[in-house]
Amino acid sequence: MPQIMELTDFSAPELDVYARLTDTRLRSRAEPEKGIFIAESPKVITTALNAGYEPISFLMEHRHIEGDAAPLLARCPDVTVYTGSRDLLRQLTGFALTRGVLCAMRRAALPSVETVCAGARRIAVLEGVVDSTNVGAIFRSAAALGMDGVLLTPTCCDPLCRRAIRVSMGTVFQMPWTYIGDAPSQWPRPGLDRLKAMGFATAAMALTDDSVSLRDPALAAEEKLAIVLGTEGDGLAPRTVAGCDYTVRIPMAHGVDSLNVAAAGAVAFWQLAAPQ
Repeated sequence: MPQIMELTDFSAPELDVYARLTDTRLRSRAEPEKGIFIAESPKVITTALNAGYEPISFLMEHRHIEGDAAPLLARCPDVTVYTGSRDLLRQLTGFALTRGVLCAMRRAALPSVETVCAGARRIAVLEGVVDSTNVGAIFRSAAALGMDGVLLTPTCCDPLCRRAIRVSMGTVFQMPWTYIGDAPSQWPRPGLDRLKAMGFATAAMALTDDSVSLRDPALAAEEKLAIVLGTEGDGLAPRTVAGCDYTVRIPMAHGVDSLNVAAAGAVAFWQLAAPQ
């Protein structure tokens, strides 16, 4: 049975990860080998464990220890559990624990772009998508609708920030992903060149006069296709659109000009998933 620690002192340094460190600080404290993220809810934590992520500690209400977190604790007998009442934990974290259980976990080293793309036929590429809700939703759609992996430009939101993990329902742990480049200057070149070298045609989701419909059969016929989605508001950079093989639009009705990037991604993934 894990060591159960009743919370009495909010200033204890081991609680910093839950109460006093932002997602950015958790990520950058000692990357890559000491980076940390927070997973929330037994289901999401279980998915992370199944993907090989290492738990550091748990934070949960009393009732979960012998309730829905019991299988987690049986699986992690050497991991410390910090616990207290719902009101006490609200004071510590600053918010109610909707699912009652948090887990601090170690980050894993990210794979290379080539590793993520090995054997893949459909890849989602996110350019500068900064909203954590959108990033989480895109990961969930990518996992559900036939993408083989996700690549993010260096200016994207961290997929392992707390909200992105929660919105994705843990699919950030199931989908192969990495950053395509270490600095903003590495996108769109040489990033697009790396995709081309691996045999991917690239489809920029953008509204231009020369765009083709998402229903164009040439897109579905591509053996390997990277679907490139742009940042909220401005969309893809002109240089990115110019560098892609296709510019693709989703046909709209009732005078609507576009969809939110997460919704657009879901539609594109459904339409362009590789035939089974």
